[in-house]
Amino acid sequence: AKLLQFKAQLGGDEGKHVFVLKTAKGTRDYNPKQMAIREKVFNIIISCFKRHGAETIDTPVFELKETLTGKYGEDSKLIYDLKDQGGELLSLRYDLTVPFARYLAMNKITNIKRYHIAKVYRRDNPAMTRGRYREFYQCDFDIAGQYDAMIPDAECLKIVYEILNELDLGDFHIKVNDRRILDGMFAVCGVPDEKFRTICSTVDKLDKMAWEDVKKEMVNEKGLSEDVANRIGEYVSMQGGQDLAEQLLQDPKLSQNKQACAGLTDMKLLFSYLELFQVTDKVVFDLSLARGLDYYTGVIYEAILSQTIPAPAEQNGADEAAVSVGSVAGGGRYDGLVGMFDPKGRKVPCVGVSIGIERIFSIMEQKAETSSEKVRTTETQVLVASAQKNLLEERLKLTSELWNTGIKAEVLYKKNPKLLSQLQHCEETGIPLVAILGEQELKDGVVKLRNVASREEVRLISDQNH
Repeated sequence: AKLLQFKAQLGGDEGKHVFVLKTAKGTRDYNPKQMAIREKVFNIIISCFKRHGAETIDTPVFELKETLTGKYGEDSKLIYDLKDQGGELLSLRYDLTVPFARYLAMNKITNIKRYHIAKVYRRDNPAMTRGRYREFYQCDFDIAGQYDAMIPDAECLKIVYEILNELDLGDFHIKVNDRRILDGMFAVCGVPDEKFRTICSTVDKLDKMAWEDVKKEMVNEKGLSEDVANRIGEYVSMQGGQDLAEQLLQDPKLSQNKQACAGLTDMKLLFSYLELFQVTDKVVFDLSLARGLDYYTGVIYEAILSQTIPAPAEQNGADEAAVSVGSVAGGGRYDGLVGMFDPKGRKVPCVGVSIGIERIFSIMEQKAETSSEKVRTTETQVLVASAQKNLLEERLKLTSELWNTGIKAEVLYKKNPKLLSQLQHCEETGIPLVAILGEQELKDGVVKLRNVASREEVRLISDQNH
């Protein structure tokens, strides 16, 4: 009784926690229109990978936590750890590269050319307008194996070039650099060895921050002297092509560094191959390119779109007015990663590229919004319709025959639909043809086939009853 009294005092408020239906932060649903665009993008990318002779693999969404630990430098804090269920400690994969290296080491594979398209997870604070999410697709192409210098690396850049050209996203350029050139540059500028990686992460911010702010971070947060930072500043402002590599090989300081010389010699070789592949018009050797990930050991590259995209209306904060899309692909050479997993430390040299598919979706979606062309979400070729009542059986029979011959066909799920509503369905969903059955047609053993857009009609012999 006391309990009932207590409940009465509480009134009807208990259990009134309002549950809001929404997707989790940093995730999104894809509606049929968005999926149609996404499928088109995937098809272009996959056909490019296949044209270059790649196979595909798949790996689990979660890995042992230990597999992912210590591979991502400062980004490790973005890894999603799963709750301990009293068994193995697990984390959601952060990219597709580390699982690939684990796969190679585990299966003792020394060469493979593979692509892998799958979702990855990052505890980022996502700016969704910029095409950044906590769950997103990655789209990777990698060449593993011991080959002659810069030939596979050049092919990776050719692939980026082909994909961005075919997707028709507007003007782009591909920045290239080399980790060995960066490390050599840090050494001759006077950066202590143990600070290379952390300074690398700071230099990596040059595409988002002005040099003054990057310099501040180096001096105030990372503890470099102003002198050293200024020397780095002189180098990272340099851009060019094969000519810049030659010029730097003559640089009094850099030419004394063995690592930098090896990187610069390879850079010259890379450009000679890129010329043969006819992609040098879009490729820039840029000393400010750093790519923050710890596992790169040689050439690194990043593709940047030149355009900006307008921010969606619902997020028109002042800082989101027009969003520069930035990087849409990136990658590089990572010769040591597989060795980290191999008990004997056997290395498998690898080079690869990741296509920033989510950003590409954002742009394609916005292009579709502004374009007058309707995106079709189905592939139906013909709707089987009737002009009179009581023809459901005939409609179903004909639809079944069409399906059996591999034709994409639909029929409305009504016994006696009006002809007008059947034609409207075609117009709304973009079905190009309608097959119309009527008493007279059935008697004559024909089907009327109408082109929905032009209204032209032809009579076709039907072998349904004859």
